[in-house]
Amino acid sequence: MIESSSSPFIRTMVPSDLDRIVEIDIKVLEKARPEYWEIKLDLMQRHSQVFGLVAELDGQVIGFIMGGVSRWEYGVPENIGWIDTIGIDPEYQRKGTAKLLFEEMTKDLKKENVDTIITFVKRRDWLLLKFFNGLGFQKGDMINLELDV
Repeated sequence: MIESSSSPFIRTMVPSDLDRIVEIDIKVLEKARPEYWEIKLDLMQRHSQVFGLVAELDGQVIGFIMGGVSRWEYGVPENIGWIDTIGIDPEYQRKGTAKLLFEEMTKDLKKENVDTIITFVKRRDWLLLKFFNGLGFQKGDMINLELDV
């Protein structure tokens, strides 16, 4: 684990962050998805309702968060925001970086008149459930539906 005496700086995600985001994603998921992240960053650049932030420490991106505003997709009202992805370099996990990113994302979403934030978590992902529970999340009114094809 890397120790640092300073807090990470939170800033808007930019296209030049792509390589580091892919590196973090590989460390967390153990697979490379550069095309996926290229699409996500392009989407963020083209649509004002999609947000991306990174946490930077000593000049290096150590984590990121993406989310946005509903704008009535699937009948979800536009006062609903969502968290799509949070990724923290494992060397910097459990140091409050994800919480800092979430708090800054919440500020951005509130500026867009969002008053409720949703996300999806696998029901047995205890660490992620504990993280979101600690932020105040609870079960919502929506149910995800699946169909194996």
